[in-house]
Amino acid sequence: QVQLVESGGGLVQPGGSLRLSCAASGITFRLYDIDWYRQGPGKQREYVASITSVGSTNYANSVKGRITISRDNAKNTVYLPMNSLIPEDTAVYYCHAIYTLDRRSHYWGQGTQVTVSS
Repeated sequence: QVQLVESGGGLVQPGGSLRLSCAASGITFRLYDIDWYRQGPGKQREYVASITSVGSTNYANSVKGRITISRDNAKNTVYLPMNSLIPEDTAVYYCHAIYTLDRRSHYWGQGTQVTVSS
């Protein structure tokens, strides 16, 4: 059974930091590209960042410079440290895994809530 489990969310003041994690099981993790998406209150889900199976990264303009995505294939985990958080970062953050060999098999985590508020 495939599972993606996000963790690390919480309540933080503006300007603060959090580190999100996405732990995978049931897949050959090194063969998956991993994306993070988020969905704020009353908003559509939007792309945040991604890391390919070989470690190439990409970021949405809204988070560039404040977020650094990384992965540890030995731990089947992707990390998303977030700095200089602003209220607009408030959202449920979702991890998404895409199988690189067919680009069709994909999985979502259940999400972790990030709230930026004073």
